Amino acid sequence: MPNKAVIHTENAPQAIGTYSQAVKVNGTVYLSGQIPLDPATMELVSDDFAEQAEQVFKNIAAVCAEAGGSLNDIVKLNIYLTDLANFPIVNEVMARHFDEPYPARAAIGISQLPKGSQVEADGIMVTAG
Repeated sequence: MPNKAVIHTENAPQAIGTYSQAVKVNGTVYLSGQIPLDPATMELVSDDFAEQAEQVFKNIAAVCAEAGGSLNDIVKLNIYLTDLANFPIVNEVMARHFDEPYPARAAIGISQLPKGSQVEADGIMVTAG
C-alpha cells in the first residue's frame, strides 16, 4: 500500500471544489490546478495577465513548500491559457520562478477557466520522500 497524504496549506487558495491542493504518494506530489487567487481574499489578484501568472506560480510554490519541495522539484507542468497570445509572457514569468533545467511542460489553449482567470497551472513534483 502506498504512503498517501493530502497536502494543505493556508498560503495557497483553498479548494473551490471537490479536490485537494495536492496529494503526495510516496515521493511524488500531484499538484491540483492553481488559478491566480489571493489566498487571503479568494479573489483574482488582478485583470493583468502577467500579475495573474505571477500569482499562479506563487500559489504553486506554497503548495510545493508544504509538500516538502519547491518549484524546482516539479518534473511536469501543465499551463492552461485562455489566450495563447500570452504564451511569451508565461515564459518570462516562469523563467523568474524556475531554475534550469526546466520541467517538461505543456501549454494548452482553452476557452474558459474558473472565476474568469486567464491562466491556470498544475503539475507533478518529485521529492526525496
